[in-house]
Amino acid sequence: MGDRKAARDSEFQSFVIGRWPRLLRTAFLLTGEQHAAEDLVQSTLEQVYVAWRRVGSADDPEAYVRRVMINAHARKHRRRLREFLAPRDDSGLAREVPDTGDRIAQAEDRDALLTALAQLPPRQREAVVLRYWEDLTETQTAEAMGCSVGAVKSNAAKGIAKLRAIPGLAEMVTQGGRSR
Repeated sequence: MGDRKAARDSEFQSFVIGRWPRLLRTAFLLTGEQHAAEDLVQSTLEQVYVAWRRVGSADDPEAYVRRVMINAHARKHRRRLREFLAPRDDSGLAREVPDTGDRIAQAEDRDALLTALAQLPPRQREAVVLRYWEDLTETQTAEAMGCSVGAVKSNAAKGIAKLRAIPGLAEMVTQGGRSR
């Protein structure tokens, strides 16, 4: 009994160590604040740890964890009337360190993109982050968001349209030669 628990704990620890940067990045993009992102990932991992026997044996544990995180984020914002994504002045906001393979990190002004994402409604932001930043398929995004593929397409299209309407943002991306 103790050996199985130790093996499960070790498996969970390996999962967390390997996925922490990506989960934190996704949470940061959803919340807009470093501390809120860390809280979201930690509370998600607390929930997942309790069910790790089932989660660890799933076909795609990362997809399961991502779904739990998105549900937790959505629940939090259903209770609030307004969402504040960043303080009025960003002097206390910790900056995300991009992954070396992060294509969006190559944009001239990462802050402009994060600010633009913060202006999107939560479901559109979730769809855009998961589809284009996390590079999930529409089906994977729909599973993570708990909605239909059509809702993903609609939310992503609306979110991208709003991002393209922000002056200077579209030019910044196309100047880098990476227009979508």
